[in-house]
Amino acid sequence: MERISQTREDKFMELIIYLILAIIICFALYPLLFVISASISSPEMVLQGKVWLLPKGTTLMAYFAVFDDPAIMTGYKNSIIYTFVGVAVNLVMTVAGAYPLSKKDFWGRNIITIFFTITMFFSGGLIPTYILIKSLHLYNNFWVMILPGAVSMWNLIIMRNYFQHSIPIELHEAAYMDGCTNIGTLLHIVLPLSKPILAVMVIFYGVGHWNAFFNAMIYLSDSKKFPLQLVLRSILLKNEMSAMTGGNGDASGDQLLLAESLKYAVIVVASLPVIVLYPLMQKYFVQGAMVGAIKG
Repeated sequence: MERISQTREDKFMELIIYLILAIIICFALYPLLFVISASISSPEMVLQGKVWLLPKGTTLMAYFAVFDDPAIMTGYKNSIIYTFVGVAVNLVMTVAGAYPLSKKDFWGRNIITIFFTITMFFSGGLIPTYILIKSLHLYNNFWVMILPGAVSMWNLIIMRNYFQHSIPIELHEAAYMDGCTNIGTLLHIVLPLSKPILAVMVIFYGVGHWNAFFNAMIYLSDSKKFPLQLVLRSILLKNEMSAMTGGNGDASGDQLLLAESLKYAVIVVASLPVIVLYPLMQKYFVQGAMVGAIKG
């Protein structure tokens, strides 16, 4: 194939585009680099404002404090459990709802979709939801972090569109001719061909569960059940209170310095799983999100 020669104007516009992208990347990466540098820098340097990009007075005492703190490690374990169990429940419920609604011969699917869609715009409110949680005996229960958000209607619509437009109807017909049931078709035909959209759902639901703290703050009273994000919130609030009241003596001053480094170290530790997950799922994520969202 012949390569199309670029004009001077094309080269200039390409240069401008690359410059704009480089600026955007810098703005996006700088907060992450700053937090990482601050987490391994001397607390005195951070408080004095001398750390703005590269670490100064490198130390790992904040990370040692993180892994020695039982509350942080308990919160980390709880977040992992909530995320894995929550994503499993989310996938099962979303697939169970999206697959029937993708079937054109399913009677009443449009009416059911409308009823489901209403939940995207209206909710019962915090107080009625709290009363419902108490009535179902889910308060301070493990499942209160899983069941109230078992299905996202937005994700269900994306998955329904994927099933409806990306899986050829001929495959369904061939499966039925071979004697396969609806559940058998789902398990042996549809799901193996739906890895992109499943990866998208894992990312959407996984990030939501990993970052969740509001439900825990409202519905959990036992600190041993707190997720990592709620523990991180407590650390940040304590750090702000210490900064407002000031230190009384060397011990309080040392605690204030440690809290400053600990704040950044916990942010890095809490963000690490999501940062690792995105590159691993990027190929499936782009493909599944585009197909599921555009075709409606």
